[in-house]
Amino acid sequence: MVLTTPREGTPSPIETPEELERATKRLLAGTGPLAVDAERASGYRYSHRAYLIQLRRAGAGTFLIDPVAFDTLADLGRALRPVEWVLHAASQDLACLTEAGMRPGKVFDTELGARLAGFERVGLAALTERLLGYTLEKHHSAADWSTRPLPTAWLTYAALDVELLIELRYALAAELERQGKLAWAEEEFAWLLAAPPPKPRTDPWRRTSGIHRARGPRELSRVRALWHARDQLARRRDVAPGRVLPDSAIMAAAQADPKTVAELTALPGFGRMSRRHAQIWLRALEEARALPDSELPAPTVPSNGPPPPHRWAERDPHAASRLARCRAVVNQIATEHGLPPENLLAPETVRRLAWSPPKPLRLATVEEALARLHARSWQITLTAKPLTKALADA
Repeated sequence: MVLTTPREGTPSPIETPEELERATKRLLAGTGPLAVDAERASGYRYSHRAYLIQLRRAGAGTFLIDPVAFDTLADLGRALRPVEWVLHAASQDLACLTEAGMRPGKVFDTELGARLAGFERVGLAALTERLLGYTLEKHHSAADWSTRPLPTAWLTYAALDVELLIELRYALAAELERQGKLAWAEEEFAWLLAAPPPKPRTDPWRRTSGIHRARGPRELSRVRALWHARDQLARRRDVAPGRVLPDSAIMAAAQADPKTVAELTALPGFGRMSRRHAQIWLRALEEARALPDSELPAPTVPSNGPPPPHRWAERDPHAASRLARCRAVVNQIATEHGLPPENLLAPETVRRLAWSPPKPLRLATVEEALARLHARSWQITLTAKPLTKALADA
């Protein structure tokens, strides 16, 4: 059955303190878990803030909150913190919810739960269809949610995202309980909230698409200068960097090194640019041109981790053998328990363990190494002993 409208109709966005206070009281008077979702403007805005927050609780109904209308939603977040929050793909929304002042004390992630249950399709629509018999329409998932006013059709779509989350949570919990995995899921959900925030990426400009075509440090310096100039402009305008200047244009300019507006605008991606913006790119290129050799970027960034796996056989054949054996062990255990290998043990954890096994090599030291690499207790219980044997055999 296709679900096209919320049970109580599509609510209007909450935009005033009075409306928010009434919604908070109704939500607190509700029962059971709280369904939560957030909509961002990825691909349109520089920031990753939430532009709409959807909440639903039994006995209270659905509420759509416009976070742009408020300095903070901290009071709402504190009031609802004791309640279990149900999210789909929680890792995608927790950061923007936290930025808005909302942070759960306990969470149930329906996407992660579905992965642990071994479901191949873990999208919200696929899960509601499989477990609840309802199909959700997903027409506006890539919309610019910073648009104001938000069209009614978008609001309906947003409300439907939380319409069945609570029912889905209970269905998944029952399935995980049947498979003996509910305790694993609860440990994973707790880790979602306890995990430290990701460290800022070193030299993010190196992720420019096509950078592998750059020839030498001087050309890399032009990529770097253009990337930072674009980032500053995108941040100032709150526009997604790719909408300010595509990566392909950065690479074209880095390779051609234009010195005039005419030369620049003749390149792909620059033709319709205003003269004001053209001067920004030309100035960045000029600054890169003036750099002494000692300030040019290195071809690669030194890493404190293991090298790429495809280079292991050349650099350390014994490590390559250990990695192959460890991967085989993880794949076998994951198959036996019906879950993806990457959810049993993160690939980076397997690589680090195989590259630098603990010494002396025994079960206790492998368990300690896995714990240092942030493996959860259920993962360590399943993998430590066979990984110890794999490392010893290799």
